[in-house]
Amino acid sequence: MADIILDIFTPEERALIADLDLERMPRHVAIIMDGNGRWATAQGLPRVIGHRAGVESIRRVMKACRALGIACLTVYSFSTENWGRPDDEVQALMSLHEQSLLVELDEMHREGVRVRHLGRFEMLPESLRRALGDAIERTRANTTLTFTLALNYSGRAELTDAARRLALAAAAGELDPSAITEDTLAGALYAPDLPDPDLCIRTAGELRVSNFLLWQLAYAEFWTTPVLWPDFQPLHLLRAVFDFQCRTRKFGKVVS
Repeated sequence: MADIILDIFTPEERALIADLDLERMPRHVAIIMDGNGRWATAQGLPRVIGHRAGVESIRRVMKACRALGIACLTVYSFSTENWGRPDDEVQALMSLHEQSLLVELDEMHREGVRVRHLGRFEMLPESLRRALGDAIERTRANTTLTFTLALNYSGRAELTDAARRLALAAAAGELDPSAITEDTLAGALYAPDLPDPDLCIRTAGELRVSNFLLWQLAYAEFWTTPVLWPDFQPLHLLRAVFDFQCRTRKFGKVVS
């Protein structure tokens, strides 16, 4: 790993990197970001300030993933259930997503980051759809890191949409229902070419999957931390990866 890349890490983080096997990094890390609101409330600040601080954490983690050679990073930024939050918070979150894409796009493109989206795109505000669509199109050929926003996403919605897509194909005579396999269903998901996550991180001490990547997380390793998302640092990512490398992945099989 080049020293110019290592320079983004603190001495403590670099010491932990020295203990990692850089040939056994997780290919895909998925993160359930939790604790923005609690972080802000604890400091007597509006919840939106916590969400803004959370964007800084995403930026730090993206840079760390690039440096470590992690190919894919997916973050759960807004669920379909989050529309039930107060209107002012929802509007602030939509605006924050849009502004972050506009502000960060040039740098992400320079760094070779490919932007992707999981979720029901058509339900997003028009201006956000434009910003997200532009980011996806402009970075389509980038290969350093695939950064996926699970935005207006739910695992159940994804499976429902996949089932509907397959049902329509069957009704049109394009698909034999008796020939449907796990691979057929996986191919009907939002981003079937993305590898399944190897490691799923959840912050703020929560232990729920919260309707996130229900199909794809079947054999992911989970790592949780009480750290609130705005306080999440590359050090925490490195600890998660170290713990990941200490585990034996069995995928339901007996490993001798």
